[in-house]
Amino acid sequence: MTWSSLSLSLIDSCWLFLALCFLVAFSVHKASAQLPREYRKSSLLTLFQDLIRYGKTKQTLHRAEWLRVFDVPKRWFWHFYAISVCWNIFLLLLSFNFIYQLQSYPPWLTGMLEILTGVPSSFGQAPQLSTVLVLLLLCVHSLRRLLECLFVSVFSDGAMHLVQYLFGLGYYIVLGLTVLCSDLTAKGPGTLLSHSDWIRGAGFVLFIAASLLQHQSMVLLAGLRKGKSGRVETLAHRVPEGGWFELVSCPHYFAELLIYVSLGFTLGGFSFTWWLVVLYVLFNQALAGQLCHDLYVSKYESYPKHRRAFIPFVL
Repeated sequence: MTWSSLSLSLIDSCWLFLALCFLVAFSVHKASAQLPREYRKSSLLTLFQDLIRYGKTKQTLHRAEWLRVFDVPKRWFWHFYAISVCWNIFLLLLSFNFIYQLQSYPPWLTGMLEILTGVPSSFGQAPQLSTVLVLLLLCVHSLRRLLECLFVSVFSDGAMHLVQYLFGLGYYIVLGLTVLCSDLTAKGPGTLLSHSDWIRGAGFVLFIAASLLQHQSMVLLAGLRKGKSGRVETLAHRVPEGGWFELVSCPHYFAELLIYVSLGFTLGGFSFTWWLVVLYVLFNQALAGQLCHDLYVSKYESYPKHRRAFIPFVL
């Protein structure tokens, strides 16, 4: 879909629906904090909080024992990135095969893209180079996050809901398909060297900067649980300091948003579908960041009052 189109494809509708769901979840969470204590402890709100929280924000939630049946370890986050690396490398290889050997996508993939976009596939049109570049950057991003989960981050016994885990498993599959959907709706020559090449260049630079910010933030978080020797000394939660933690409670979430914005620029800046993805990431990370921020504020009386949740000076 392009900016000039008014109809929403299936893939557009899915991302818009997810964005609205997390916007509603964010709004409900903010509003529930103003309710009397007896209402905040209701079964319905407890179930809602159980579904949106994970990790350290879930550990302070008072919930019925039967709800713990659906807990899975938060350290399983690495499963998401492992799937993302494998799936996006697979799509990347198919795209290279299409470009250099002129062999079209498999019929099952072509049919899936047609269903998602509502646009008949052009079997003779190779993927745009900008699309291939975004797939490559997604692979780089997922591989870095996988390595960070395995070798940098120090996970406690925090948990996430089974629904969150299953959602995460499917998320990057749909994300890779969303990138390919841009080929069926894009206009103009399939080349990086076009009138919008400077936008793509800016996107690449932003991707590098945001990735470095996120990595620095993950290292600082892991350092809270490690001694000078690099060995894990505690699993307790501490107030993060240094880097962009001086501005926001969750700079790694802000970096995640910037990474998705950068991929939108790398696609040329005119993919309506991808900006719906960015909208979803905004509300998703806003909710996660607000939950962490609320925990820090309630747990530490001396927590810096100038810090925002995840967007500096804004939210």
